[in-house]
Amino acid sequence: MRWKTDDLSGWGGALAREAKLARPERHAALAEAMAESPCPAIGMRRSYGDAPLAERAIDMTRLDRFIAFDEKTGLLEAEAGVTIADILASFAPKGWMPAVMPGTGFATLGGAIANDVHGKNHHLAGSFGQHVESLVLMGPDGSNQRISLKTKPRLFRATIGGLGQTGVILSARLHMAKCPAGRLAVQERRMDDLDAFLEAFANSGADYQVGWLDMTATDINLGRGIMEEAHFSQGPFEPPHKARSVPFFAPGFAMSKPLVKAFNRAYFRRIPEAGRDRERALHKFFFPLDSILHWNRLYGKRGFHQFQCVLPDGEARATLTLMLEAVVASGLASPLSVLKRLGHGRGGMMSFPMQGYTLALDIVNRPAAQKLLAQLNDLARDAGGRVYLAKDSSLEAGHLPDMYDELEDFRAELAKADPTGAFTTDLARRLQIRGQK
Repeated sequence: MRWKTDDLSGWGGALAREAKLARPERHAALAEAMAESPCPAIGMRRSYGDAPLAERAIDMTRLDRFIAFDEKTGLLEAEAGVTIADILASFAPKGWMPAVMPGTGFATLGGAIANDVHGKNHHLAGSFGQHVESLVLMGPDGSNQRISLKTKPRLFRATIGGLGQTGVILSARLHMAKCPAGRLAVQERRMDDLDAFLEAFANSGADYQVGWLDMTATDINLGRGIMEEAHFSQGPFEPPHKARSVPFFAPGFAMSKPLVKAFNRAYFRRIPEAGRDRERALHKFFFPLDSILHWNRLYGKRGFHQFQCVLPDGEARATLTLMLEAVVASGLASPLSVLKRLGHGRGGMMSFPMQGYTLALDIVNRPAAQKLLAQLNDLARDAGGRVYLAKDSSLEAGHLPDMYDELEDFRAELAKADPTGAFTTDLARRLQIRGQK
């Protein structure tokens, strides 16, 4: 198998490394690469930090074929490299879609499983991994096995949300959900502050819920933003239009505090005080940023960090207030900050979701960023919350046991599935996920 030396980075671009990459098109080529040098699998690298980074990795994006589909039950079998957007575009016209849609359609099936992604309907549908019927896993010795919650429950739960540490996901069988229409009816409303947001989430009966936060607002406006609630409307599926692209890295001043503040003010005021209703195509609602290719270049060559945590209900208001105040004081916020309500559903030992509220925000990669990130990580831990490892680039290893209560069970499964640590990534090493000192 041919190995190519390339620069490897997460979507945030703040962490990068040189790596040896193989990009097989067939399972035989994958087996050959694994025989030469067992190593982690990666997809479209939409994880933000160092989750997809390793000295040597196998790019699964050419293993992207649909294997089988049952139109009566909605059970889809596909290779790990197929993207969520491809699944939606191929099966929504037939009345089916993934039950859980992450924020980007560029995520691969294997990546969605390895990170147990969640969507804007987590309070109803749970996490992505909860809809996986079974998957085929390749071990470090090149052997394949189909595993499920019934046949090998511990290994299956270690693989769902397991960050690729138990082996290479070759393919999976996914229970799809009915897709009743090609458009969503979306209601957009201004939220004057954090209390208004939390009350709106608590009282919402919408199928899909998400909030955008103005992270430059202060004082009585702290936590203001826009709430979006949606349910299926009518009409056929509309394929996405050709995406535009950011052709080069933006200059450093593009994310300066005055420009971000001005943008946020305008973005907030674009919604009338009385709110507005509109209809949106599925891909525009689920994947709003996918219409701009390489949008991460807007942060410049230094890139950015994304912080995402989930906070339990009882601690959410107080801790979110402290987090918002810290971000505003730092001046490092970007226009991309999201608040969502999560239910209790999670598919694996290391899955991120818990009942409560999740805050996600981009932080410009400047010298002061590490201090802010450390403060946010501490606040999440002290509140009994979790940091999302698919987004993480800064968490300390000592925080992990406080956030993930099944860590020891996960480590025990890793010791059996990959005793030599062949699938260890930079993130796994940084966080001492395998227990190494």
